[in-house]
Amino acid sequence: MDIQKKLYTGVETGPIRPPSEAGSLLVRVTRNCPWNQCRFCGLFKGEKFSVRPVEHVLKDIDYMKEHYDRTQVRSVFLQDANSLVMKPDDLAEILRYIKASFPHVERITSYARSHTVARISDENLKMLAGAGLNRIHIGMETASDTVLQLVQKGVDKATHIAAGQKVKRAGMELSEYYMPGLGGREYLEESALETADAMNHINPDFIRIRSLAIPDDVPLSEDYQAGIFTRTNDTAMVEELLLFIENLKGITSTVKSDHILNLLPEVEGLLPQDQDKMLDALKWYLDLSEEEQILFRIGRRTGVMNDSRDLLHPAKRMRVIRIVRENNISTTNIDEVTDGLMKRFI
Repeated sequence: MDIQKKLYTGVETGPIRPPSEAGSLLVRVTRNCPWNQCRFCGLFKGEKFSVRPVEHVLKDIDYMKEHYDRTQVRSVFLQDANSLVMKPDDLAEILRYIKASFPHVERITSYARSHTVARISDENLKMLAGAGLNRIHIGMETASDTVLQLVQKGVDKATHIAAGQKVKRAGMELSEYYMPGLGGREYLEESALETADAMNHINPDFIRIRSLAIPDDVPLSEDYQAGIFTRTNDTAMVEELLLFIENLKGITSTVKSDHILNLLPEVEGLLPQDQDKMLDALKWYLDLSEEEQILFRIGRRTGVMNDSRDLLHPAKRMRVIRIVRENNISTTNIDEVTDGLMKRFI
């Protein structure tokens, strides 16, 4: 290894964290993504993956300990995309150091790939849980093997299920992410049903909705041009999400719609008691006329409207009507307009 790479150059902060970790202290243990082949993601393209030396991470923590109120730090997120690729003993050392440095920490969290988790022994996962790692975020995206292969996720449905069950057995909380729209129109039904079935086998603590939005420079855009997928839209994603929620059975997960890309923030709650409420929110949108759907889509995508109630808010409604009229938005161009608006939030 180049000696320069061994030199500590100061505290590092990675580019991502889940929205639910907005208040967490960020500790970078790896750089970028070890897989980095997903065709819908452009975040780490062209970047090299590396594991940071343990001593560098500990120095970061020492710096944070000096500059943050130790009594106020209650949650920590380990960056970047898949911290569990680190050797379990090394990661456990970091976790214990965090706990010793910030004694009031209640939650330490990390992203992980299902493929990685499935290869870690139950004993090592339990060791990491005992050292303080108590929540894992996994981007399932879909459990359709067809779509997983097409988007080069590097995992299959069986591995998604095995990894999720391993996290639960280790005593950690599990957040699984579902991405409506990823299979285009061709695989809408398959993606919804297969993903719901996988969730039913896992019973994760959280199911987090992340509606698909695709910037122009990611490989999935090329797949649209090649005709591998037919690009989806808000309405199709609502239809897919309805099918998905309908088929969640026998689990007690909390569904979260905690991202700006989601059209209907009301689609969240605790299963099974809030399932009908979530379905009603989706059906509300699908029952709107095309003109009302356009108003709501533009209202949400411009940030004028926060939820379904705002469609009837006089001032917000008039503001959106003006936007629609001034920009000549209609059924012929609404998908193009909303695609452009959604890209701003990626």
